[in-house]
Amino acid sequence: MNNDLLAYADRVGRFYSRQYGFPPMAGRLLGYLAVCDPARQPVNALAEALIASRSAIIEAVKVLEAYHLVQRTRAAGERSDHIAFDPKGLEINGFNPVLYAEQETLAREGLKLLQDATSERRAILEETAAMTKFLAERMPQVLDEWRIKRDNMRAASEKHQS
Repeated sequence: MNNDLLAYADRVGRFYSRQYGFPPMAGRLLGYLAVCDPARQPVNALAEALIASRSAIIEAVKVLEAYHLVQRTRAAGERSDHIAFDPKGLEINGFNPVLYAEQETLAREGLKLLQDATSERRAILEETAAMTKFLAERMPQVLDEWRIKRDNMRAASEKHQS
C-alpha cells in the first residue's frame, strides 16, 4: 500500500468527518476510492488497503450510498461487491435546490413562531430564509454552468489523448 494514498485518504476522512459529520471511515473510504487503481475495488481489498475490518468498510459503504457517493456492483458469479466512487453524488448533494428550499421552509416556520419577537431575535432566521431561497433559485443555473465546464474539460482531455 502506498503510504501517500493512505495519508490522503486520512485527510479526506478528517475533512468529511469535520465538515459533514461522516464517520471517519466513510470519509477515508471516499478519499481512497478517489485515488486508487483500479477505480473499482472489492470490499476485501479496500479493507486491506485502509487497514480496517471488512465490516467497517461495509458500514462506510452504506453511509456513502445514502449520499449517492459510491456505486456498489457485483458481476454474475462473483462473491464480493466492488465499490467505486460516483462523482454524480457530488452534484446530487451540492446542487440540489430542494434541500435549500426545505431549509427556507424551516426558517420561515421558525419566523412564524417568533412573529412577536424583536427584530434582533428574528434576524438569524430571516437571513437564513433569504440565503436558502437565493441558493434554491441559483443552484439549477450553477449546476448547468458546472456541467458545461465539465463537458468542456472532458472534451479537452479526449482531444489531448488522441
